[in-house]
Amino acid sequence: MTTTQQPMTITITENGAKHVQQFMAAEGVDSGILRVAVKGGGCSGLTYVLDLANEAQDGDKVIEQNGIRVYVDSKSAIYLMGAELDYVEGLMGAGFKVSNPNAKGTCGCGESFHV
Repeated sequence: MTTTQQPMTITITENGAKHVQQFMAAEGVDSGILRVAVKGGGCSGLTYVLDLANEAQDGDKVIEQNGIRVYVDSKSAIYLMGAELDYVEGLMGAGFKVSNPNAKGTCGCGESFHV
């Protein structure tokens, strides 16, 4: 299985990294990996997927930032180039937010996007 260290595909804010670490601790994961992906679905056609992983898959891009190791598959990396993962809190709740300069539009709730 091969992974490649790549230039930043996606960046993670310090606050985002802190909340990923808290989530991993709550799940009982000591040294997990965050997998960020894009898949078809949602109102606008594409949606973000955040998941914990134990190991890399062939061709994964590996990004290490703010104490977090992130794996991005090569197809998703195209859509995530220059994106930023943060954790935000607001009146409508709290959660991870992806700010993606490649998105040409999003649905009303911000859960999906199109390019």
